[in-house]
Amino acid sequence: MQKLALHNLRLPDEALVDIIVNNGIIADVSPAGTDRGSGSEADYTADYEGRCYVSSGWIDLHVHAFPEFEPYGDEIDEIGVKQGVAVIVDAGSCGADRIDELISAGERAATRLFAFLNISRIGLARVDELSQLEWIDAALAASVAANHPDSIVGFKARISRSVVGNSGLEPLRMARKLSDETKLPLMVHIGSGPPDIREIVPLLADGDVITHCFHGKKNGLFDEKGQPLTALKEALHRGVKLDIGHGTASFSFRIAEAAQRAGIRPHTISTDIYRGNRTNGPVYSLANVLSKFLYLGYSLEEIIASVTHRPASWLGRPELGRIRVGDPANLTLFSIEDRRTALMDSEGEERIANRIIEPRGVVTGDKFIKCEIRA
Repeated sequence: MQKLALHNLRLPDEALVDIIVNNGIIADVSPAGTDRGSGSEADYTADYEGRCYVSSGWIDLHVHAFPEFEPYGDEIDEIGVKQGVAVIVDAGSCGADRIDELISAGERAATRLFAFLNISRIGLARVDELSQLEWIDAALAASVAANHPDSIVGFKARISRSVVGNSGLEPLRMARKLSDETKLPLMVHIGSGPPDIREIVPLLADGDVITHCFHGKKNGLFDEKGQPLTALKEALHRGVKLDIGHGTASFSFRIAEAAQRAGIRPHTISTDIYRGNRTNGPVYSLANVLSKFLYLGYSLEEIIASVTHRPASWLGRPELGRIRVGDPANLTLFSIEDRRTALMDSEGEERIANRIIEPRGVVTGDKFIKCEIRA
C-alpha cells in the first residue's frame, strides 16, 4: 500500500483533521475538509466522520516481549500493533546473554521495539536474576549497550525481595555505577521489601524511571495514610520519572487515588504486559490500562500524552510523539466507547467504568494494521 487518505479524524484536543500518508511519509495534515483532492487516487481511503481519534503511535514503555521466557514473555506484535501499540519498550526481559535474539525479533516485527537491558546477564531466564552477584557483568552490559545504540535505551534493575534475595541493595549500587559510566538511564522495578523503598529511591537520578509506581503492596511510595514519602518528593524534584507498569501485581486504584489527592501524576502509563496477564487479566491491553485512568478522571489529552510525546521525549526520539508532515507515518487510531465495563486492578478491586478506550488501527509506514479488539 503506497498512499493512505484518512479523513475526519479527531485529535485528543477534539480538532478534526485529514491526514495523507504517501510512501510511508506523512504528506499532509490539514483541518478536515480543507482539500479532499489531496487524497485522490489513494490506495486506501477512509472517512471516520469524527467518530475516531488519532494520535501519534502509542508507546508502551514497559512490556515483556521475549516469548521464550516463562512466565514473563509474549510475542511482539501480540502486545504491539494488534493492540494499537506502535512502539514497545521491553523492560529487561533479556540481559547480555540473549539480547541479540530479542533485537533480531524486533527487526522482523511490524511493531517497533526498543529495550532496557537487564543488568543481570541471564535476564528473566530466572525470576531471581539478581540474587547472585556473579550474574551481573557490568563490563559486558556496557559493551552490549554500546553495540546496540539504536535499540538499547537504558538498564533495568528489579529491586524487590524475590528478585535480589540476599544481595540487598548491591545490585542497584552496581546499576547506578553502570548508568553513570555509560550515561544510560535506569528503569527500577519496586515491590515488596527488603530493600526498603527509602533506601532505593535516593539512588535514582535525573532521567531514571521508577516503574510500578502505584503498586498497592507495603514498601511503596506512599505511607499508610496515602501521603507521598519524602524520598518520592525529593526524587521528583531531581527529575526521576514515574511509570505505571500495571502488571499482574503492581497497580492499585487505592494508591492511584491517593496520588491524585497529593497532586502526583505518572509521567508514563505502561502495562508490564506478558502472555499471562494479557490473556487472563488484569492487564489485557494498553487500552484497558488507559481506560482505568479515564475512569479515574484524567483528561484524554493527558492520558494520550502519557503514551505518546512524553515517552517519545524520554526516549530521545521526539518524532515518535508527534504528527508532522515529513515524518515517517506512526499513528494510532482509537475510539471512546460509551459502554459499561468492569475494570480490575492488581489488588482484585473492581471498578465499573461507563466509557472505555478502544484501539482501531495502527499506521506504520505505508501499512494500515487493523487492531484486534480485546477486553
